[in-house]
Amino acid sequence: MSSFLFDTTGLSEDTVTNFQNTYEELCAAFNMHLTGHINFHLEDFEAFNQYHSYNVLGSYVIKNGKSDCYILFIDTHTKKAHQNHITDHYEYQTWALAYLKHDFGRVKIRPETLVDKIGELIHPLELDFKEDKVFSDTFYVLVNDREKAISCMDRHFRNAVMDIRDDDFVIEIVNHTLVIGNKKPITPDRAIYMAEFVSKLSSLC
Repeated sequence: MSSFLFDTTGLSEDTVTNFQNTYEELCAAFNMHLTGHINFHLEDFEAFNQYHSYNVLGSYVIKNGKSDCYILFIDTHTKKAHQNHITDHYEYQTWALAYLKHDFGRVKIRPETLVDKIGELIHPLELDFKEDKVFSDTFYVLVNDREKAISCMDRHFRNAVMDIRDDDFVIEIVNHTLVIGNKKPITPDRAIYMAEFVSKLSSLC
């Protein structure tokens, strides 16, 4: 058991060190505490359903005045098929979670790619904001309820998303719950960016 309070059995020394460094920098920047067991219902999110399995190694609450938000240390398991065999892949990630005041419906936001831009010409599924071309040119936004999303994704929300400095994240919202993360290896900098984002949103939205 490490000083950041979850079982590290089976984790490599590098992974434990990365988690430890991330935890220490988060604690230095935020009022962060261990949560105990909370069911965050991650099964509701497409981001987690892509894995064969996943496990929340540790969860921490960031005390943020009126609104709390959360940091999750997660291990993920995927299976990849090759010509004549299947291999197992394990990745260790940091995600952040916030509970929002407003119901966004289902929303998925990620950096927009050239493939997205071409695809939109054929199948216009994306939600664009005509009054915010910079945001719409930067991010690919899929929603299941356009009215809810347009109402909730106001200028404050969009500005907060624009401020994120990591270029490979995904944001997913299911009604009042938002998660943000990516598949990159754990680093303190990425965790700080995501913690800043959810701290800001939990107060604004």
